[in-house]
Amino acid sequence: MSLVKQDTESELRAGMELLTVAEVSAMFRVSKMTIYRMVHAGELAHVRVGRSFRIPADSVRAVMGS
Repeated sequence: MSLVKQDTESELRAGMELLTVAEVSAMFRVSKMTIYRMVHAGELAHVRVGRSFRIPADSVRAVMGS
């Protein structure tokens, strides 16, 4: 098991708040495609849940603050 996966699993167990792409796009007032581009470019941290992306709320706050 990779370190990234272990870190992600421990954060999820700790109660990390995860947001959907649609929720994040509404917060930023941009399209969902823009959020997908940010995820793929590494600008937003993400977690894969099956075929879906979930974005940690802390990551969203960090981008909003910068």
